[in-house]
Amino acid sequence: MTLNIGVIGTGAIGREHIRRCSQVLQNARVVALNDINRSNCEQIVRDFDLQAEIYDNAHDLITAPEVQAILVTSWGPTHEAFVLAAIQAGKAVFCEKPLAVTAQGCMNIVEAEMASGKKRVQVGFMRPYDSGYLALKSVLESGEIGEPLMLHCAHRNPEVGDAYTTDMAITDTLIHELDVLRWLLKEDYVSAQVIYPRKTRKASSHLKDPQIVLLETTKGTRIDVEIFVNCEYGYDIQCEVVGEAGIARLPEPMSVQTRRAARLSTGILTDWKKRFIDAYDVELQAFVNNVLSGNMTGPSAWDGYAAAVAADACVAAQRSGNIEPIAMPARPAFYD
Repeated sequence: MTLNIGVIGTGAIGREHIRRCSQVLQNARVVALNDINRSNCEQIVRDFDLQAEIYDNAHDLITAPEVQAILVTSWGPTHEAFVLAAIQAGKAVFCEKPLAVTAQGCMNIVEAEMASGKKRVQVGFMRPYDSGYLALKSVLESGEIGEPLMLHCAHRNPEVGDAYTTDMAITDTLIHELDVLRWLLKEDYVSAQVIYPRKTRKASSHLKDPQIVLLETTKGTRIDVEIFVNCEYGYDIQCEVVGEAGIARLPEPMSVQTRRAARLSTGILTDWKKRFIDAYDVELQAFVNNVLSGNMTGPSAWDGYAAAVAADACVAAQRSGNIEPIAMPARPAFYD
């Protein structure tokens, strides 16, 4: 059986997912496209030799009879409306982060999904599908380093454009850590603080970079995450868990070590798409398989909501300079 997919949004990540569905995944076929710029869809049809209908209205794509599942990869503020429309249409939907731009928007989706009586939403948090994070989680669950006490993490990008703002360090960058660290520890957050080290000269005048986010979990685990989006040297994701009996680190991406010109060196990636390319493949294949089997198991709307609640607190902490509380309601049994 093949799943017919409609894609809303054909920018960088949308194009990557269309390529993935067309050339990498099994039992997936892109049959419909929508973008605010129709010419982007036309170019993708040519580039990937697709037999896909182009819709000028995303809601028409959602309700189209030939479309069985939706990929939402459009601009973040549009996500909530499209996901809600897919739920109303009774169709499964994979939504890239953010699920919605506010916690309340995410809760609107949670409530609509629960009212529909069936899980239909998967959020595009790919790190739980990454082999390195899976290996790290296996070590934690084995108990070999004891209970986690502290986590030291970093999320570094070579550079960002002038449109990148201070709060985007939370909503666009840290959001991945907010999800994956909660998944690693099986703990919610209870507080957040943001502090600003000396600013790099490479950052735009309006951007505070780097930043350090300090989190506390329900069990008292302390987490520090360095966000440095103009580090110049590469795209670098780090995670170290300090346990009662040992330390576990996220493995480095595979790289060829070279000896040349009196130097021993290992390459560092600069493209985020390449760092997690395998995880993206596994993530979307899981979505396809889950839809066809009728059992959604990936990051849920509730996970999207939890990340948004924590992100809202972090943004508040950026502005206040204070330790901000994070209050999560009890998880509904629907998401157990």
